[in-house]
Amino acid sequence: MSTGLIIALIVIVALVVVAAAVVTLRARGPRHGTNLKRRFGPEYDRAVARHDGDAKAAERELAERVERHGDLRERPLEPAERERYEARWAAVQERFVDAPGDAVAEADRLLAELAGAKGFPDGGHYEDQLAALSVHHAHHVEGYRRVHRVAQARARGAHDGGAGTEEMREALVEARALFDELVRPSAHDRGRHRAGADDGRRSPAGRGHHTPSVFHRHQTKES
Repeated sequence: MSTGLIIALIVIVALVVVAAAVVTLRARGPRHGTNLKRRFGPEYDRAVARHDGDAKAAERELAERVERHGDLRERPLEPAERERYEARWAAVQERFVDAPGDAVAEADRLLAELAGAKGFPDGGHYEDQLAALSVHHAHHVEGYRRVHRVAQARARGAHDGGAGTEEMREALVEARALFDELVRPSAHDRGRHRAGADDGRRSPAGRGHHTPSVFHRHQTKES
């Protein structure tokens, strides 16, 4: 076989490999984008809008978030921890009646602390924490973003963060969805706690023991 023929064959093979790679990438691209859109939901649309409609740039950003935070495993809350967080959120809602701006700022602090307790990046690194939350709770991060925006504006001196009472109420309601997601026990945790309760019923030391509810604690205090 002549040298010229060998070179021609090598060139042909190289072209076939490049063409196959291009076809593969084109086939994978839309599917990859569809997967990200399904995973991130409204957060996907926000990313596209932030990149002035450039879907590819938005998908690169979202893929980087998944790469950075996709392996994060949320730490389960102990029942007493969960009860404390729920009591604090109830206090935030009660405070909203008389001081909506203060209540929204407290909700922002509470969500940052709760997310940190669950194993997400520390609340002192808000952008990183929000990015991680968006990977695992994409459909519920906008409320946190809204209350944080109000809290930051208030910290800079704007009265009630420049938001009206109704806007703050809507932000708090939306943020509650993320709070519920974070505070709710996972199926694995519920199974573990049920197993522990069964052991307690079988064990003499565990009989009759239960964690008092927030309501019962208040009753005891007032009686």
